[in-house]
Amino acid sequence: MRYILPLREGGSLPALAEADDDFKYVLKFRGAGHGVKMLISELLGGKIAEALGLPIPELVFAYLDVDFGRAEADEEIQDLLKFSEGLNLGLHYLSGSIAYDPSVRIDSLLASKIVWFDAFITNIDRTFKNTNLLMWHKELWIIDNGASFYFHHSWQNFDAAAKTPFKYVKDHVLLPQASNLDEADQFAHQVLNDQVFRDIVEAIPQDWLHWDDVEESPDEIREIYFNFLKTRLENSVIFLNEAKNAGR
Repeated sequence: MRYILPLREGGSLPALAEADDDFKYVLKFRGAGHGVKMLISELLGGKIAEALGLPIPELVFAYLDVDFGRAEADEEIQDLLKFSEGLNLGLHYLSGSIAYDPSVRIDSLLASKIVWFDAFITNIDRTFKNTNLLMWHKELWIIDNGASFYFHHSWQNFDAAAKTPFKYVKDHVLLPQASNLDEADQFAHQVLNDQVFRDIVEAIPQDWLHWDDVEESPDEIREIYFNFLKTRLENSVIFLNEAKNAGR
């Protein structure tokens, strides 16, 4: 309902906005650089994080009409909003939160679960330079999963992509504290399964699955995401060992 201010972090230009439920959200826009694929990454990553019980702000679908942000003077932002008309994604705004300081020690199992999670979704953007973690009410919260599932930008070699060891885990901000990776892996296998993955990929809006550069239908795209998640979980030892070796 109301565009409050841009959050000039990264290249996607998210914004703080107020919705018709009177809550504030950080909006991620379909008109940003990677389009709906970034929104899909945020949605899939967020739903998997929720399934794992990780602390992540509530995800909502946010519909922007043609008048949203019309008063915004910045031409770049006006263009972004123009190309984002329709269904977008929002994360509940954690008012009063502060950026996570990597020198702060956290629970080693929680750190291990987050490292496992990011290696699972191939999230390259949880580093010392850009932690994408917040402290809110003295608890650690995960934000920004849009730089994950990077296989979908090339959209090929799906099986190989699912079995990648994820070499970028060496740069993960929480890796030095992740001393319970085996326990995190065991926990994930207890929680995640085909039905969880099926429900998650079915949550992707049809509107986000009409891609001009691929031949697959929306249902076929969903099936590729499902098979990626299923295969990656079945082969988690590959990225688990990569993380353990990187942390030594």
